[in-house]
Amino acid sequence: MNKKIAVLAGDGIGPEVMEQALKTVKAIEERFDHHFEYTTALVGAVAIEQTGNPYPDETHDVCMKSDAVLFGAIGDPKYDNDPAAKVRPEQGLLAMRKQLGLYANIRPVAAFASLLHKSPLKTELIEDVDFLVLRELTGGIYFGEPRGRSENGDAAFDTCSYHRYEVERIGRLAFEYARKRRKKLTAVDKANILATSRLWRETMLQLHDDYPDVELDFMFVDNAAMQLVTFPKKFDVLVTENMFGDILTDEASVITGSLGLLPSASIGLHTSVFEPVHGSYPQAAGKNIANPMGTILSAALMFEYALGMPRESKLIRQACEQSVRQGIVTADIAAGKPYSTSEVGDRIAQLIGNQE
Repeated sequence: MNKKIAVLAGDGIGPEVMEQALKTVKAIEERFDHHFEYTTALVGAVAIEQTGNPYPDETHDVCMKSDAVLFGAIGDPKYDNDPAAKVRPEQGLLAMRKQLGLYANIRPVAAFASLLHKSPLKTELIEDVDFLVLRELTGGIYFGEPRGRSENGDAAFDTCSYHRYEVERIGRLAFEYARKRRKKLTAVDKANILATSRLWRETMLQLHDDYPDVELDFMFVDNAAMQLVTFPKKFDVLVTENMFGDILTDEASVITGSLGLLPSASIGLHTSVFEPVHGSYPQAAGKNIANPMGTILSAALMFEYALGMPRESKLIRQACEQSVRQGIVTADIAAGKPYSTSEVGDRIAQLIGNQE
């Protein structure tokens, strides 16, 4: 099978973890006699340095012409520490989501049985945890207008806005995923305070008429934050708005024992993007110590959601699980001797080639 893959390594540890993900993709390519065409493109701080734009038009063209985008990380302390910076790497990520119409971010959260001891939560709380978070990506306070600072700089404002169609499209997607799983959907909002959340709740209730076989409940975001760490097994599929989803999914990462293990898929109107949940982790850049599994598991999602290859996706997940069981992991989750980023990537690629 022939497919085109856009490779956007980005900043910080992005190039290192991307290299390992590509090892696994190429192992799949060889094992199944697929042919993938890889096209690299700039995004984030590295794109600003070379073009002045965190998401150049050339990068967008590459993404639009590809069957899937495999993405590393965005962010650089140079911009984080400069409040006056007019252009920031993160603007590239927002622009990519907006221009590709990526309205839904899908983040699976499941605990590795062999890593339960690494989580700060009690083992009995997280055994068999398996839920899915759908975060709306192109609306809310991250995109709302107007925004800005007062003339004297002593005040600032951001606008949170949603249209009904934005809620409907991700709401339907959430119901469809719930229908394929355990038929339970939790909509997270702040409807007791926010007008946008009341629109969300109203719209979700209307959509429920089309999905009577799915159990729908609602939870305020502050309660959801508490329930995620006190009773995570209660969740099956969660759906929520942009900023709430951003915060809750990072909180949920403690269940796995490391943020470096979580993959995500961003899907919508055009080419889907697959990226790890972790950031650019600039302190580790170039040290060959970052956990590549979030990016490798994102590649697994790419095979499943964008390339229509569930068997290949399953093989990557099994290889990651086997590497964890064998203790061939990076320092963030190692119980004994830690392995380097590249050693973990080599092992997972080798396991893909050797598995039955």
